[in-house]
Amino acid sequence: MNATVESPLPPAGPAAGGPPGHELSRSLRSRHIQMISIGGIIGAGLFVGSSAAIKAAGPAILLSYLLAGAVVLMVMRMLSEMAAATPGLGSFTEYVRLGLGDWGGFLSGWLYWYFWVVVVAIEAIAGAKILSAWIALPVWEIVAILMVLLTAVNLMSSRSYGEFEFWFSSIKVAAIVVFIMIGGAYALGLTSGIGSTFSNLYAYDGFMPFGWVAVLAGVTTVVFSLCGAEIATIAAAESNESTRVISRMTITIVARILLFYVLSILLVLAVVPWPEIVPGESPFAAALTRTHIPGAATIMNLIVLTAVLSCLNSGVYVTSRVLFTLAARGEAPQSMIALSKRRVPARAILIGSSFGYLAVILSIVSPERVFAYLVNASGALMVVIYLLACLAHLRLRKQMERTSPERLTIKVWLFPWLTYVTIAAMIGVLVAMTVTAVRSGDFFRSEVIASGVAVLVAAMAGWALRRRRRITSGAAQVV
Repeated sequence: MNATVESPLPPAGPAAGGPPGHELSRSLRSRHIQMISIGGIIGAGLFVGSSAAIKAAGPAILLSYLLAGAVVLMVMRMLSEMAAATPGLGSFTEYVRLGLGDWGGFLSGWLYWYFWVVVVAIEAIAGAKILSAWIALPVWEIVAILMVLLTAVNLMSSRSYGEFEFWFSSIKVAAIVVFIMIGGAYALGLTSGIGSTFSNLYAYDGFMPFGWVAVLAGVTTVVFSLCGAEIATIAAAESNESTRVISRMTITIVARILLFYVLSILLVLAVVPWPEIVPGESPFAAALTRTHIPGAATIMNLIVLTAVLSCLNSGVYVTSRVLFTLAARGEAPQSMIALSKRRVPARAILIGSSFGYLAVILSIVSPERVFAYLVNASGALMVVIYLLACLAHLRLRKQMERTSPERLTIKVWLFPWLTYVTIAAMIGVLVAMTVTAVRSGDFFRSEVIASGVAVLVAAMAGWALRRRRRITSGAAQVV
């Protein structure tokens, strides 16, 4: 008698598009998914935010980018493995649910939603400030216009979101490629008139002027600018492409973008002496100015604006899909699973946008307190969410190796050791953030505390929901 071995993994649950009768459209193509992956990583964090990181660590920030990039690449490999093994779950936070249970799905889902709601507000304000230099309107009015426009884009269809993101990301990629060509020619001495300038990498107090502590602290800063590639696993639910194909494609794209990141920052440091880089100002603009490109500041403002609009567009999309998935699990208002005629979760889109408007209002009314707290509270959340994903992968992989190894068409390298190393790295980042906050003397107003409060609130809400369900279930059984 042949025994049947059943997989311990539960069914995929809500279809990639949602519960029966509420399936999302599958209008995204592979080119959209490719550019969504790219657009999620290349943003204002590279073009502007890298200035503060360079100033804090000097040329050694390259090592910070390499370390942070390795961690993000490993997380994406884990997500790709889980997506290929159990396709059709929708939001990547559902893989956390599969590995750690409902509490993990609830916690990671709501934290991820909150993270992107705040990102939407931050990017809207950043875009408005850039446009205010060309448009004679108050910043808040420009914010409102941007929010309305990109909310409308997302309400039209998934395809419209994909098309906008395709072109936004194409512009960013083209900008980086052109910059690498211009910066490379200058650094090699072909256009500088003074020969090679790679000596700037070590001419000012050496390659590592602030030591390894600054390099490790830099990881905590740059890891956030590398977040976003996981959006592709969410968008995959609205594509006709195979989940396995998308998973493999995402890994190769992430690896290429990390190369873009490191190479472009390397050239910035080679062209511009790092002590001359001003935090808050684009080091790319400084490098282009040094290479005598006319209108460098205006060019970079346009590129940064494109990056901001891309991130804002993705933020509106992500918040709606995560809220839709949570509603399909009964962990958000059921009205959020309602679809428009174009098969997009219109109410979830509007809810996410409305919170974006609220955060923008708070930024105007109380920029020093409430909005600053919201921004800080999102600071460490992606590390926590990625950590939960790593823990879920560790558990799922061991289950699949015992019960259904045929599902493992994509595998994390050197399992389980690289998974353990990635988990340790995540914990190390959180510890480093805590130590940095303590040393600064501002621990109780730091992002560590603010993010911890956000995690605690989400955990308590999840506990309350499970308790109510147990009570309701018990009452139903009695009846």
